[in-house]
Amino acid sequence: MMMKKEITAQEVVRKFNIPYHTLNYYTAMGLLQVLAKSGNQRMYEEKEVRSRLRRINTLSKEGYPLHLIRKKIVGI
Repeated sequence: MMMKKEITAQEVVRKFNIPYHTLNYYTAMGLLQVLAKSGNQRMYEEKEVRSRLRRINTLSKEGYPLHLIRKKIVGI
């Protein structure tokens, strides 16, 4: 059984080259999910973040606004 690789918010920003405020916004919208909190650090699942950011980027390039991207990804 594979363990999920957890990464911090700071690691997400560095690894995926997105601004911190964008990560916060995507998290608040429900596009990215916090796996756990360790103290005041949010932990994300790396594979899930990679997949979601790819999908957000693709849909954005196709002209979808974020509220519709959210509906497609989250269903809300």
